[in-house]
Amino acid sequence: MSDAIPAPFRLTGRVALVTGAGRGLGFEMAKALRQAGARVVITGRDAGRLTAAAEALAREEGPAVDIAAFDIADIEAGRAAVADIVLRHGRLDILVNNVGARDRRPLAAFEEPEARALLEADLIGPMLLSREVANVMAGQSHGRLIFVTSIAGHVANREDPVYTAAKAGLTGLMRALAVDYGRLGITSNAIAPGMFATETNRHLVENADFSRFVDIRVPVGRWGRPEEIGAAAVFLASDGASFVNGHVLTVDGGQTVRM
Repeated sequence: MSDAIPAPFRLTGRVALVTGAGRGLGFEMAKALRQAGARVVITGRDAGRLTAAAEALAREEGPAVDIAAFDIADIEAGRAAVADIVLRHGRLDILVNNVGARDRRPLAAFEEPEARALLEADLIGPMLLSREVANVMAGQSHGRLIFVTSIAGHVANREDPVYTAAKAGLTGLMRALAVDYGRLGITSNAIAPGMFATETNRHLVENADFSRFVDIRVPVGRWGRPEEIGAAAVFLASDGASFVNGHVLTVDGGQTVRM
């Protein structure tokens, strides 16, 4: 299938690690990277879900899919997973930091351990995993760090402060790494999704009032389809984006530009 993709966007020979890829947007980005020719390793905490996802991906022609079950907040497990990928494949070209947790509550409702746990999952874990992967990429003089942030990193909603802070921090981290690693052949960019009809958002999709809000608030007049995120990941991972560094690619149907 990668032969049908224009040459600058083919990922043949590249190895990609996609976190939180057992379902939802992570799964769709892993699928798109594989369709572009990359050897994909998918991660998550649930080994059973990862196995099912890998089997679903492998039904289409393309490179083999590997799984690595670990918690993004466990840096030792992440370090071991990166070392294993390099041992098996000799390189690691693309990291999609997709995994994240969500806890919508006002700040006064958070106890300190709960706030720290959310920041560990959404900011600290991706930061430390990026450090491990960037060390590999620096030796290759090539790499793509892709952070899945959120439009919540740019605009705030009520009673969602810790998640918003984490995603804004992830955007800042991406920009800092774009400056630090650019001369090493490593680009750092972000994808900021808007309202997507994922499994996680099913309760909102099925809520008639909320879906009416989406129809009105999003200029294209609908929820995003999960498969619509994949091309953004392929672009930022490809040689076609070799001079794109420090950029946030917003995929939200125009929601954040509407007054």
